[in-house]
Amino acid sequence: MDIYLKNTATGEKERFDPLDDGNVRMYVCGPTVYDRAHLGNARPVAVFDVLYRLLRHVYGETSVTYVRNFTDVDDKINARAAETGRSIGDITDETIGWFHDDMDALGALRPDHAPRATGYIPQMVAMIKGLIAEGFAYEREGHVLFRVRKYEEYGNLSGRSVDDMIAGARVEVAPFKEDPMDFVLWKPSSDDLPGWDSPWGRGRPGWHIECSVMAYELLGKSDRRGQGRFDIHGGGNDLMFPHHENEIAQSRCCGHGFAQVWLHNEMLQVEGKKMSKSLGNFFTVRDLLEGNWSGGWKVPGEVIRFVFLSTHYRKPMDWTEKKAKEAEATLRKWAKAAEGVQASEDTDPEVLTALADDLNTAGAIGRMHELFRNGDLPRLLNAFILMGISFNAVKTKRVSMAVRESGTDSFSATLTTGTGTAELIASLLEERAKARTEKNFVRADELRDGFSAAGVIVKDTPDGSDWELAPNFDPAKLEALK
Repeated sequence: MDIYLKNTATGEKERFDPLDDGNVRMYVCGPTVYDRAHLGNARPVAVFDVLYRLLRHVYGETSVTYVRNFTDVDDKINARAAETGRSIGDITDETIGWFHDDMDALGALRPDHAPRATGYIPQMVAMIKGLIAEGFAYEREGHVLFRVRKYEEYGNLSGRSVDDMIAGARVEVAPFKEDPMDFVLWKPSSDDLPGWDSPWGRGRPGWHIECSVMAYELLGKSDRRGQGRFDIHGGGNDLMFPHHENEIAQSRCCGHGFAQVWLHNEMLQVEGKKMSKSLGNFFTVRDLLEGNWSGGWKVPGEVIRFVFLSTHYRKPMDWTEKKAKEAEATLRKWAKAAEGVQASEDTDPEVLTALADDLNTAGAIGRMHELFRNGDLPRLLNAFILMGISFNAVKTKRVSMAVRESGTDSFSATLTTGTGTAELIASLLEERAKARTEKNFVRADELRDGFSAAGVIVKDTPDGSDWELAPNFDPAKLEALK
């Protein structure tokens, strides 16, 4: 099946032609980990989760690699550590855990790789050295900066010239810069800040270099043509300039072809206004899940996701309490009607066609309404699975949905798995218990982390271990633990 995507780099909707059908690769810019993810942070997660699911559906679950990074070295993190007196490691570890929990609640599959920037410092130093050697970067006063004007195609992604960017943007004017638009690849660190040894002194990387390095290391190296290319790079359109422009410049000046297709989702508003703390309409995903927002009621993850996907990703998304209530009512109605129904193994062609048409999730949901009206509940449940609105059960042959009420304002769905899945989980839990007894903590920890990544929630009790499937359950990742 052909997939068509609106490529920001060309401005055209194009047929997606992966570099290698057996190795489809996607990179999405992830969060800077110093605080809870707000609602706007969650929109690209939901958008690119649907694309990930679609690519896996078309090319096969084992033929798609998805990378979403964590920025865990940043001035905002340093400032939070100074404010709280806590260590940077504690803050980043806690925040990454929060992010996983919140995105799990939205039914998002975890990426195949979720690298931390601090795990790739030597590779960043090597890339920067290469840029200096080729004359694309220079060192001044412990800083290393990229010469923007030396890369002639700078600005092609956002469609602006360098001079226009200078006129319309706030750029740091520093005495060590040759040009106001030159951006930092490396900067010095004082003793109280994170730092690593480098040819330019103790310091830390600039923001942009991390994504170029991690995308190359995890995706570009597997380019069978040896040109450092991969298929898709995504993120919010607020990252187009300067972050993505800078990624392209530094990567291509290192000789890497980098991403073939660029996708950008539009921004999110709340009740028709830009989300901001000063307007009192700023809230995190956790605020919604726990009812700590202006609506005052707990919004289930399925409802948040449904509201997100009801608007096309390239259009501004307006979160309103009315939309959330309508979405919850729809999901309640559908789930009640589908209780005990087996999901069809055949995907509705109109749902699939909508998603393949530049991720037209709004169109897919429109078709789901038709399936409900037509009484085609098996295909409706199949569409739930493909959209990630319910649990991911692509490999489960017999699926049923049951509604479980929790209070008056929450909705959740639970999946009855086939015996194969239950037996596998039981076997792995038995192996984990044995590994603990034998003090094989490496294997025990591997299974613990693997359960979490696969979306299996394990609760240890004095009588043994209970488990349930999270909305992001991924059978392929569970199978990989064997």
